Amino acid sequence: MERKIGLILTGGGARAAYQVGVLKAIAETLPRHTRNPFFVICGTSAGSLNAVALAVNARHFRRGVQILIKIWENSQPGNIYRSDLSGVFSNSIRWILGLMLGSIGINKFAGVSLLDNSPLAAFLAETLPCEKIQQSIDSGALHALSITASGYGSGQSVTFYQGAQEISPWKRARRLGVPTLIETRHLLASAAIPFFFPAVRINREYFGDGSMRQIAPISSALHLGADRILVIGAGQGGASPPERTQTDEYPSLAQIAGHALNSIFLDSMEVDLERLQRINHTIGTMSAELRQKTLLRHIDILVITPSQPIEKIAERYRANLPWTIRYMLRWVGAMRHGGANLVSYLLFEKNFSKALIDLGYQDAIKRQEEIRAFFGQQDKPPYKRQPLSSRRSRP
Repeated sequence: MERKIGLILTGGGARAAYQVGVLKAIAETLPRHTRNPFFVICGTSAGSLNAVALAVNARHFRRGVQILIKIWENSQPGNIYRSDLSGVFSNSIRWILGLMLGSIGINKFAGVSLLDNSPLAAFLAETLPCEKIQQSIDSGALHALSITASGYGSGQSVTFYQGAQEISPWKRARRLGVPTLIETRHLLASAAIPFFFPAVRINREYFGDGSMRQIAPISSALHLGADRILVIGAGQGGASPPERTQTDEYPSLAQIAGHALNSIFLDSMEVDLERLQRINHTIGTMSAELRQKTLLRHIDILVITPSQPIEKIAERYRANLPWTIRYMLRWVGAMRHGGANLVSYLLFEKNFSKALIDLGYQDAIKRQEEIRAFFGQQDKPPYKRQPLSSRRSRP
C-alpha cells in the first residue's frame, strides 16, 4: 500500500530556515532523482514559503531543496521588509499617526504596521512562480498544497488549498478548508506576523499570520488525504522548560512580545501532537472489531524540532541587523538580555539562516535511521549521500 506522507511546515518567521536544513538531510538520504516524497504539503506563516518552493519543484525534489538553500543562505532583511532609513522613518511616522488618528475614528492610515514588508511581495513573485503549482499536481508529483491564514473578521483559521479534484472542502469549529489557486497574496497573508506586518485582504476579509488561532495544525494534512505525517517545527518541541528563578527586573516589551509570539507559533502544535498521541494510544487498546466501527485511525507521525534554543543562536547574530532596525528594536528592549526571542522571528539574515540550516541538517542526520524507517527505506541498503549545495540551482 502506497504511503501517503504529509509534510507540515510550521510558522516562526526567520526561524523557518531550520526547516531547510532538515529537508536538505532528507534530500541527501533519498535517492538522487526522487520526485517529491510528500503526498501533501502544508505550510503556515514562514513555513508556507518553504512549502510553495517544494510544491513548485515537486517533480524535482532535490532541486526544490537546493533553491530553498540558496534563498535562505542569501537572505537579507531588505528582501523581507524595508530597512533603509527613509523606509523605516516614513513607516514609523505613518504607524504613530495611525494609532493617534485611529483612536478618534479616522482610518486614513489603516493597514500600516511596524515594518513595511512591500519588498517581500516582489521577492516572492520573482522567486516562487505559483502558477507552476498546478503543473506539479497535474503531473501526479503532488496531491495537494495548503496555506493557512487567520481571518481577523471571522476569527476562523482558514486553510486555502490547491489540489486534486476529488478533495472536498471542510468546515469544523473555528476552521475550514477552501479550494483556491494559491497566489503570492496567500503567502503574504499567512506570514503576516501580527503588529509587525500588515494584514492582507483575500476575498471578503483581512487575514493575518496563519499560526494565530490554528487550534489543530495537523488536521489540514489529514483532510487532504495524508495518512502519515512529518512535522518540521521551529521551536524546541518537548524541551524541558527552564527552571523558575526569582527576578526583580520587570520584563521588557520585547520579552513580552517574544513570549506572545512563542504562544502563537509553538503552543498549538504541541497541544495537537499530544491530542494525536492520545488518539493513537486509544486506538491501540481497541480490538480489531471495534476499530472497524470507529472513524478514528492510527496516524504515524514523526516530529523534528530544534535541539538547541533558537533564541540563543539569535543572540550571536542580532548585531548583523541593519542599524535602523536595531535602533527601532532597542526602544522595546530587544537588543538587551532577554530580547533575542523577539529578534529571532525577524532576523532574516544570511549568517543566522546558515546557522539554523546547519542545526536542522545535523538534527536530521542524527535521526537518519528513524527518517529512513518513516519513508520505508529501512529494508533497503543505505543510499550513498551526495551533499547538496545551492550553487547550481536557480530560482
